[in-house]
Amino acid sequence: MVHKVPGSDKWELALRSRQLWENFAEDIKHQGMNPQEVLGWMKTGSLLVGKTSDEIASLKLKVEQLSKAGLKAELLSSKDLQEVEPALVIGEEGGAAFLPDDYQIDARRSVAYIEKENRKYASEGRYAEYYNQPLTGVLRSGNGEVEAVQTSKNLLYSKKAIIIATGCWTGSLMQELIKDLDIEFDVPVKPRKGHLLVIENFSSFKLNHGLMEVGYVGHQDASMKPSGETSSVSMTVTMDTSGNLVLGSSRQFVGFSTEISEHIINQIWERAGEFFPCLKELSLTDLEKTRQVRVGLRPFMPGGKPMIGLVPGLSNVYLAAGHEGEGLSLALGTAEMVADLVLGNPPKVDNAPYALALPTHCS
Repeated sequence: MVHKVPGSDKWELALRSRQLWENFAEDIKHQGMNPQEVLGWMKTGSLLVGKTSDEIASLKLKVEQLSKAGLKAELLSSKDLQEVEPALVIGEEGGAAFLPDDYQIDARRSVAYIEKENRKYASEGRYAEYYNQPLTGVLRSGNGEVEAVQTSKNLLYSKKAIIIATGCWTGSLMQELIKDLDIEFDVPVKPRKGHLLVIENFSSFKLNHGLMEVGYVGHQDASMKPSGETSSVSMTVTMDTSGNLVLGSSRQFVGFSTEISEHIINQIWERAGEFFPCLKELSLTDLEKTRQVRVGLRPFMPGGKPMIGLVPGLSNVYLAAGHEGEGLSLALGTAEMVADLVLGNPPKVDNAPYALALPTHCS
């Protein structure tokens, strides 16, 4: 929650999602399992770090906002940080906003566990997987409802609703699906490529919290630029439950390319070294055997707000896309919101800020 903005459109969804993740971890614990092993769930707390007087001023305001919103937050000085993160060096002017109650989770472990649990419903006919089958069209009934979706190999019928949650591919997919439906509707989701650098079994220093620099907030929310390929790198660093150091993060608009860029990886490494000088004593070349690079496409939305709701012109098709770098943290709140919309349940979080709308035309 350290980089979230109290009172923003996403604030209530973020709070609800956080609560649902906490409930999920607690449920796993009640089943006799360890949430840390199952989800990579750790209460590490988080630090939003700044080096300059201007950044510290913004962090002070951030702490005041978060505290006023009911979260436990405090401003740590450079001296305070030396005690809690000895490897971090930010200068005498530096400091950080600290949220001790923040958690971190491991995306891969969490997804693997959810898939495993879902498969338990397969024998009841309530769950099935159709991976690597591109969606090619929809089948409509006489009253205009979408009865089924056509994949490259199957026709999958729906009894209640169809939910499209296809990340950065949502925009192009929706245009393909509605091209013959006389519906004018734009989904401006774009792929935004990101790199993460993972150093396996890292032992040069111990990291106690999840960290990101102040610049990450603006870097995350930056608008689309029309000049083609653009890139930015800001420092984020965590240590997972296996002792791997995870460094990020980059953002680029390069279409659907997922090729690894060594230039970006070097930038991530150099940026991390500006906050953790001991990294400068290590060479990425020397770490070749223990490093791993993860590349993915984040679903970017202009304005930074996801689209969640009923597709205009279709009575039973819902969309949930455009979460960009917050897909994991907002996942459970989004799932609950969509389920409540489909079932007609009273909403836990207002859907209005995320609702889909037809384009307006000026005469």
